[in-house]
Amino acid sequence: MRQDIPLMLFAAGFGTRMGALTATRPKPLIEVAGRPLLEHARAIGQAAGLCRQVVNTHYLADQIAAHLQGSGVAISHEAGQILDTGGGLRHALPLLGEGPVATLNTDAVWTGANPLSQLLAAWDAARMDVLFLVLPAAQARSATGRSDFVQDPSGRVDWARGRDGVLYLGAQILHPQLLADEAETVFSLYGPWTRAMQAGRAYSVTHQGDWCDVGHPGGIAEAEAMLRAAHVPG
Repeated sequence: MRQDIPLMLFAAGFGTRMGALTATRPKPLIEVAGRPLLEHARAIGQAAGLCRQVVNTHYLADQIAAHLQGSGVAISHEAGQILDTGGGLRHALPLLGEGPVATLNTDAVWTGANPLSQLLAAWDAARMDVLFLVLPAAQARSATGRSDFVQDPSGRVDWARGRDGVLYLGAQILHPQLLADEAETVFSLYGPWTRAMQAGRAYSVTHQGDWCDVGHPGGIAEAEAMLRAAHVPG
């Protein structure tokens, strides 16, 4: 386990798919099984030994800051405009450092093996610039059946482009050097991921467990049912 790798928790989004639930509170503070989504994500990081954690904020940022007060979690606030995933990660690098970074979306719930521990066990900086956690698209809950990537036998990935493949679950380890060539302040991780794929340095590991997207209202009940079925406390 590489405890020197910091963890970036993405929590700046508007949560528009949640509708009225995010009119007055940010999505990371919506509760699933009696605990805010942000706390589900933080617990995953702590259980994996990743205690150096950074949360980015933008929408209703004061609520997240108040929730985290005294926790020791650093906040990377995106004032003025939201920076998207790539821009938000680069903005947080002064808090994260120059080496590889684990990132975790805060709008999902997991069962089975710890998602970040699986990534840490498989991470090989000598041959990887990014390592994704994935599930076969047909197996993933609360998903549309879309595939993000296709894998070769070694785990190397490329964009699915309409082919059946695997779904990215919002957990990864990435080297920040991939962000260096981005000219814009606001950008997604699509470009950095594509460069890693073109260089043959993008890989994936399959999650040994279940996963539920909680980016929409129906995902709350589905995630809670998944946790009950796995006998996981909230």
